[in-house]
Amino acid sequence: MNQEPIETRIQTLGEAKVPSPMLDEKRGENVHHLFVSDEDRIMINIRRTDILAMVDQGVDLPSFELAGPRRKVYFDASKLRCAIATCGGLCPGLNDIIRAIVLELHYRYGVKTIYGVLHGLEGFIPEYNHDFLDLTPARVTSIMNMGGSILGSSRGAQDIERVVDCLEVNNIGMLFMVGGDGTLMAASKIADTIFERGLKISVVGIPKTIDNDIHLVSRSFGFDTAVDVSRMAIQGAHNEATAYPNGVGLIKLMGRHSGFIAATAALAQQDANFVLIPEVDFDLEGPQGLLAALETRVVNRGHAVIVAAEGAGQKFFEGVDERRDASGNIRLNDIGTFLRDTIKAHFAKKNIPLNIKYIDPSYMIRSLPANANDSVFCGFLGRDAVHAGMAGKTKLIIGHWNNHFVHLPMVATAGRRKQVRPNGKLWTTVLESTGQPSLKNDPA
Repeated sequence: MNQEPIETRIQTLGEAKVPSPMLDEKRGENVHHLFVSDEDRIMINIRRTDILAMVDQGVDLPSFELAGPRRKVYFDASKLRCAIATCGGLCPGLNDIIRAIVLELHYRYGVKTIYGVLHGLEGFIPEYNHDFLDLTPARVTSIMNMGGSILGSSRGAQDIERVVDCLEVNNIGMLFMVGGDGTLMAASKIADTIFERGLKISVVGIPKTIDNDIHLVSRSFGFDTAVDVSRMAIQGAHNEATAYPNGVGLIKLMGRHSGFIAATAALAQQDANFVLIPEVDFDLEGPQGLLAALETRVVNRGHAVIVAAEGAGQKFFEGVDERRDASGNIRLNDIGTFLRDTIKAHFAKKNIPLNIKYIDPSYMIRSLPANANDSVFCGFLGRDAVHAGMAGKTKLIIGHWNNHFVHLPMVATAGRRKQVRPNGKLWTTVLESTGQPSLKNDPA
């Protein structure tokens, strides 16, 4: 049983004393069943044996606060100004998140002033000359049909003090930050600076990673869309491979540190023969390596399909100078083109004819609109982010755990990553589906 302590306490700006505008009887709506309290909590561990063990040990059962509207809110909506920023890489669903936040603030709480911060954290810094965008229901009504983000994005750190200066000068009381691990760590620092200054500004994060690798978040938006499109790429690679003698279809998918997209897409479209992910080591050369296994497959069956996550096989680039992007992330070396060229050279050396087709759909996927499942999911995330902010909660993210939307302290997730477990069910099922061997040579 994993008894690693998890921080679950949610910070607040103060006591929520204002009756929720959702209780307005003039609307003629029966909304009382929608409200939840801070005492409504979702168990973190739901395995019966672990629960019984914790009960026997007298351990308080760890749980997350349930997301949703509260009967009392902290802010006076008529005087509240809110801001939304999207940061980091693009991801399907960003516009759905923006739309959900704006419509919930406007129609359910009566907030009239909502700013869109252009190009991520750059939008708070005067030298970049990015004006705020007034976000109204009319402006966001149809944006879910568009890819990318109507607010744009950027990478790179900005001066946190100056970001908070901008929030203070513009009397912004609530900031929504949509982004990945780097963005959430920046949001945590912003919340800390706000606290140090004694300001009453709520900071709510919505986790964004197409790779689905945020710690303690069972599902992140954009992942379902990525798997959908990746499935089509695998199908196309298979069709190409089978159309030519000794055909090999090679697809590089997203997944810097975690192979969830590659593994899940391979199960959704079961044409892959080899799946390479960052969490599972493999060899190229040698009798049990990838090249030997691929050669056997092509000679015996006439075709093969390889799916590689972008972070797989980085050990083959040892000695290459390390580079970083504007956000401080290590720039991965291109495993896709490396495998393509290495496979070509191997088959040429063996005088075996080869037809290899290389597909990299990564940036196309990132900028697409969300599919139906992701769009619905984004709606829940955006609305629950508004409920949390209106209740005066801060320095938290909206997560999904045990089929419920919950409040997670930023400190519980920042700087940590979820990965595919090599002995877990997902990867075991991939191996069963593909028939893939270990691709590791026996130790000498």
